[in-house]
Amino acid sequence: MQDLAEGVAQFQRGVFPAKADLFAHLAATHRPSTLFISCSDARVVPELITQSEPGELFVIRTAGNLVPAYTPGPDGVAASIEYAVAVLGVSDIVVCGHSACGAMTALAEQHDLSGMPAIADWLRHADAAPAHADAGSDAGAGSAAGSGAAELGALVRGNVRAQLANLATHPSVARALAEHRLTLHGWVYDIPTGTVEELDA
Repeated sequence: MQDLAEGVAQFQRGVFPAKADLFAHLAATHRPSTLFISCSDARVVPELITQSEPGELFVIRTAGNLVPAYTPGPDGVAASIEYAVAVLGVSDIVVCGHSACGAMTALAEQHDLSGMPAIADWLRHADAAPAHADAGSDAGAGSAAGSGAAELGALVRGNVRAQLANLATHPSVARALAEHRLTLHGWVYDIPTGTVEELDA
């Protein structure tokens, strides 16, 4: 916590004064252009990756960047999506997966999640990921380690595509897509190289 407190102090001393006009504007205006759905992984920071200013991204972070298909009833992810599309009027939605994703690793390696029922239940939202995976497209399939990395990379990409499909089941998204007011994008961020691969959504 000491590191966080020092970070707040540094923000108030150095960062905030330099952007005071921006924050004054944001105090009365909230018009992000993009909904960015990414993993909760601490290594994936949407604003850093995209070099976005405060107010530019509306961000949802979930384990495995999962987007449950729409069902009636209380749902924090669905409510955030609906707010971004129907109220804020975002024009783009990015679903961003990433390398070394713990959620996808658990699925690829069939980890025993019997002691973590909440995680096991949540990861069922990725059930369609293998069907969307582009098998064999990663390099390094000549070794067991390379083959495992290729399988994981394909699953990460397949999961992004699966979550885009889930996203389209949300009524606000389906309506905006039908009216050509919204574009969906699938990205995969590679942590060790900083590259971002854009998938065919």
